[in-house]
Amino acid sequence: MTLVEDIILKPLGCVAYSATLDAMRAFTGARTVSTPDELWVLEHPPVYTLGQGARRPQIANAIPVVQADRGGEITYHGPGQAVVYTLVDLARRGLKVREFVRLLEQAVIELVGSRAERKEGAPGIYVDGAKIAALGIRVARGRAYHGVALNVDMDLSPFSAIDPCGYPGLAVTQLRELGYRDSAAAAGARLAALLAERLGHA
Repeated sequence: MTLVEDIILKPLGCVAYSATLDAMRAFTGARTVSTPDELWVLEHPPVYTLGQGARRPQIANAIPVVQADRGGEITYHGPGQAVVYTLVDLARRGLKVREFVRLLEQAVIELVGSRAERKEGAPGIYVDGAKIAALGIRVARGRAYHGVALNVDMDLSPFSAIDPCGYPGLAVTQLRELGYRDSAAAAGARLAALLAERLGHA
């Protein structure tokens, strides 16, 4: 655990999605106006997660499908993907949801480099049209949770069983294919540090 200004960075390793979702909900429900914001850096065992508006697809493989309470559609999480959950009091920081999403996206762009870009109307970050990072948040009483998932060095084949983020045929990519050799844990730590820096200036 690391404290960056008033933000706690927690490396959690590889942890189950459902238990982490329960922990995020509990943290957000119990926090007070003085509770420090936290960034949880982790990976998940293979799992598909459904946003609130997503329909449950027919999937032939054995990877579990879990209903989440974030925005967005369906995505895949697995080992080698850096997930940073952003438990942030937006109201206390004076951040609107759209500003917060832009902040998350900008931190990913800064990490990935000049080839990274946004797509209008399609949250997340892309490289040459392929998605490298997915975003999804929920805000309860001005407090955000969920966050961003960055593909680092993982098996991308499970994405082919779904329409990633609701887009049929959407290509996905990862940092390894761009020549990066960082582990998911290292990339997640770097991304969390960038996010903490940007939140400190918000």
